[in-house]
Amino acid sequence: MTRPALRLEGIVKTFPGVRALDGVSFSVLPAEVHALLGENGAGKSTLMKVLAGMHQPDEGAIFIEERRVVQRTPLEAKANGVVLIHQELSLAEEMTAAENIFLGELPRKRFGRVDWKTLHARAGEILARLNCDFSPETKVAKLSIAKKQMVEIARALTVDAKAVVFDEPTASLTDAEKVVLFDVIRDLKSQGVGIVYISHRMEEIFTISDRITVLRDGACRGTLVTAATDEDAVTQAMIGRSLDYSRNAAAAGHGETALEVRHLSCRGLFEDVSFSVRRGEVVGFYGLVGAGRTEIAETLFGLRAPSAGEILIDGQTTRIASPVEAIAKGISLVPENRKEQGLVLGMSCRDNMTMPQVAGLSRGPFVSGSHEGEIYERYRDRLAIKAPTPKTPAKNLSGGNQQKIVIGKWLAMDPKVLIVDEPTRGIDVGSKAEIHNLLRELARAGLAVIVISSEMPEVLHVSDRVIAMYHGRIMREFTAEEVNEDNLIQAISGISSRAA
Repeated sequence: MTRPALRLEGIVKTFPGVRALDGVSFSVLPAEVHALLGENGAGKSTLMKVLAGMHQPDEGAIFIEERRVVQRTPLEAKANGVVLIHQELSLAEEMTAAENIFLGELPRKRFGRVDWKTLHARAGEILARLNCDFSPETKVAKLSIAKKQMVEIARALTVDAKAVVFDEPTASLTDAEKVVLFDVIRDLKSQGVGIVYISHRMEEIFTISDRITVLRDGACRGTLVTAATDEDAVTQAMIGRSLDYSRNAAAAGHGETALEVRHLSCRGLFEDVSFSVRRGEVVGFYGLVGAGRTEIAETLFGLRAPSAGEILIDGQTTRIASPVEAIAKGISLVPENRKEQGLVLGMSCRDNMTMPQVAGLSRGPFVSGSHEGEIYERYRDRLAIKAPTPKTPAKNLSGGNQQKIVIGKWLAMDPKVLIVDEPTRGIDVGSKAEIHNLLRELARAGLAVIVISSEMPEVLHVSDRVIAMYHGRIMREFTAEEVNEDNLIQAISGISSRAA
């Protein structure tokens, strides 16, 4: 048999109160893309951090080409030919792209001086290989999230890698950038590199991988040959049950119009946008990156000032100049980036959930802990949040439970209109189904719900109506009965218009 490029044997890792890894054994062959799947909290990222030298295992061993290694730091792992491309970006924002790509191994001249010419030339070659359109001398802080992700990926191309781990690499990439990434992965594979690919997106797994290993509750639940299995079998291995992927039936008996937008514009971002959302209705917004969907949400929430148009709440024209005013008028926004915009990761689950209403829970200089506890327990039970205690820091939760904390925080404000931007980004299939069911339940309870998503199956599944955007304009509006993949793709590509 071919000698594995990488093998982990009996890995155990325990954190206070949690056995994150329970004797996991895993291997990847040279020239293989081996997918690692599991629900949020299953242990995937912990296993990869052990491999990358960020965590030390309590038990078990790591072998690189059957040579046992001890990796105490990421630099030691990299020296052994193991590179981890993080799900959460680990870049130095105030340094250039080139400096980040070669961080810790900058080319040097005599007397230890940095060889800037060589650095920029080598970084430029790698960025060109990734079809990046920015200079290696660009400061990372000025790059978009997608371009920062490409810098992270570029780091893997600087060493003679034996194994490269991609942890949710496409979470922030456009479709065009995903094509480039897959080409890079196939190129690495052709050079005999073993690839570990972690993703919640099944279509990617079945496109790129050769084998699939499933983790559940910190233990390995089996390895499948990708070509010999299907999504249902993988899902059952992950969560112990099948999921219903059928489209959401349109809800009956929608109520009055809760939100109406008339000819709304925000100069340079979107123009002449008009739509409405009724109580009990889920309206999906779909479009390519840069179509203006998030910017509309931010304008409705008072984060951006419109240049024209009007917003009506319950039929009354209203001015929203800040998030405080939006909240007061019954609009809540679950933002696109939960870790940076939705949570204070070092704070407890309870404090995160009650943050917007601290003033109302205070008596003098003190916040009522009992009232905070009541709010947390109510939404913990309603949303099935899994956290050891209310005081557990939000950073210790899985992505799905973090998202539920953010949703609970805004539901606790008793909104009329709930806007959720990319509600299931970076979330496993089980938690994704729970959030989809929650959104439908909220609509049935009388909320007006807006869902912004880059995933077509998600928009088709949860929405009663779908609004397709292209370059800052609404191209088409579809009912659940009218919409399908073909006409939606045409609309977001600018091929068909509202009049079609």
